[in-house]
Amino acid sequence: MTVNVLITGGSGFVGSRVAAVAQGRPDVRVRHLSRRTHQGAAPGEPVQGDPFRGEPGHGEVVHGDLLNPPSLRGVCADTDVLVHCATRIDGDAGTVEAVNDLGTRALVEEAVRAGVSRIVYVSTAAVYGRGPFRGVRPGEVPVAPASATSRTRAAAERHVLDAGGLVLRPHLVYGEGDRWVVPGLVRLLRELSATLTGCAALQSMIDVGTLGRAVVAAALSPALDGGVHHVNHPEPVGAAELLGAVCAQVEEPGGGAAVDVATALDRAAGTPFALHHLGMLTVDHWFVDDAFWKVLDCSPGDGFAAGFTRAAPWYRSFLAARSAS
Repeated sequence: MTVNVLITGGSGFVGSRVAAVAQGRPDVRVRHLSRRTHQGAAPGEPVQGDPFRGEPGHGEVVHGDLLNPPSLRGVCADTDVLVHCATRIDGDAGTVEAVNDLGTRALVEEAVRAGVSRIVYVSTAAVYGRGPFRGVRPGEVPVAPASATSRTRAAAERHVLDAGGLVLRPHLVYGEGDRWVVPGLVRLLRELSATLTGCAALQSMIDVGTLGRAVVAAALSPALDGGVHHVNHPEPVGAAELLGAVCAQVEEPGGGAAVDVATALDRAAGTPFALHHLGMLTVDHWFVDDAFWKVLDCSPGDGFAAGFTRAAPWYRSFLAARSAS
């Protein structure tokens, strides 16, 4: 029996991996929601796109724009499973709200209207706020988003949960295509012209390939009911290990000697991105949900050391290209 899966955000960092995994399943027919018609193809026609150029991957394209709720009418026809990976993380507050909150509400309403049996939303643990969080399981702490983007993603979660859907909350996602976690750490180290000492925080992390497998497994498994799950590797990553891997395999900071956290905070004062990434290194964000992997009978992967080593060449290439541009 073929399962018809509609994926939003299939050209994105996470969504492209979800799409690739789903397309590799012989029992799955993939369609992509795209706000623009693929060049040379009419809506509904199979295409082979390039996610890194903002194009949906291989599969059928259905036109619809989260910024334009009326355009979503009919997009979920003949859909068994909706996997919602599309998120707006930058831009003005009105656009972020329109896409993440109002667009998701309209999409979920359309899915319910069309009789979609399963709705999965890939959210973020950032909806919990600043922390610290140490060994937190779903439901143990309240949702308390600290940014406009996180607030709208929390609103999107509520639309999905109210419809009986499944919300997946990874924390730090790394790997090929990551333009925020590791590149942000490199930028921080460049800003400081030094590495850091005294960082002892624990971070939940998952490589994007494993996350893609996990999302598809959750979308297709009858064993997992609606609700919230944390989706990270079970073993948290210490800040010292994370920094050590970045410095050893991606870019070693030049300049001065290592600095402690207090000195780094002083140097980073007035630089929001640097302060944000310092928070990543100094505040625990460790989220637990062992039941997720057991229920799905899905492997959480090799862990950070192996995953980062595989991704390091891509990070070096990406950062070199960005520095040259």
